[in-house]
Amino acid sequence: MTLTRKTALVTGAATGIGAAIAKELAAAGAVVIGADILWKDEDTPWMERIDCDVANPSDVDACIAQIVARHGGVDILVNNAALAATISPKPFEEITPEEWTRVMTVNTLSQFLCSKAVVPYMREKKWGGIINLTSGTAFVGTPFMLHYTASKGAIIAMTRSLSKEVGGFGVTVNAIAPGLTITENIEENGADYPEEMRAGVIASRAIPREERSEDLVGTCLFLASDAASFITGQIIVVDGGATFH
Repeated sequence: MTLTRKTALVTGAATGIGAAIAKELAAAGAVVIGADILWKDEDTPWMERIDCDVANPSDVDACIAQIVARHGGVDILVNNAALAATISPKPFEEITPEEWTRVMTVNTLSQFLCSKAVVPYMREKKWGGIINLTSGTAFVGTPFMLHYTASKGAIIAMTRSLSKEVGGFGVTVNAIAPGLTITENIEENGADYPEEMRAGVIASRAIPREERSEDLVGTCLFLASDAASFITGQIIVVDGGATFH
C-alpha cells in the first residue's frame, strides 16, 4: 500500500504505538508530522515534530496552522495520544474528579479537537481518513480503570457518529481497539502491570503472546489507504483474539 503525496498527523507520536505508526506511515510514502509534548532526544528522520498539547485548543490550532502552511492540509489523522501507561488501577471510589477530568480531557477531548481542526481540509479535497485509537477495555468492562475504560468507550461512540457526518465528503472515520500493548511506557510502569497480570492477558488470547506496538501498524496502514475507502464507522479489534467483536 502506498501513501505517496499524503500528509499524515499522528498524535502522541513520541513513543510507543504512535511512534511505530508514524514510522510505518512514512515508510509507505506519507509525509508524517508527529504531535506530542514528550519528545525524546532520539533522531526521527521519518517524521517532522511539533510540540503540541493536543488537549489544548490553542495548541491544536497552532499545530494545524503549521501543517497547512508547510503541506496544505492533513489527509490522514491518527488520534493516538492518550493517558494509559501512567494510570494506576484503583477502585472507582478512589478516582478523584480531577483524575476523571484529566483522563477524559486527554483521551477524548483531544480526539474531538484534532478531528474538528482537520476535517475542513479533508472536505475540501473530498478525501481523508481519521483513525482513532480506542481500547478493548470498552468491550470487556475492565475493572479498576473506570475513567480510562469510559474514555475509550466514548471514542467508539464518537467514531461511529462522526463517520455519519463526514462520509458524504469522502472522509472515513474508523477506530482500532488494541489489547494490552507492551510499550516502553508500560515497561517503565511495570509495578502496575505485574507478570501475573500480563500472563493472564496472554492466556486469554487465541494467539497467546504479548502484543507490541508493531502489531497495530498494519491495520492502521490499511485504514489510511485507498483500499479502505468504503470502510467507515468501524471498530477493529487488534488483540490476538482475546475479544471477538
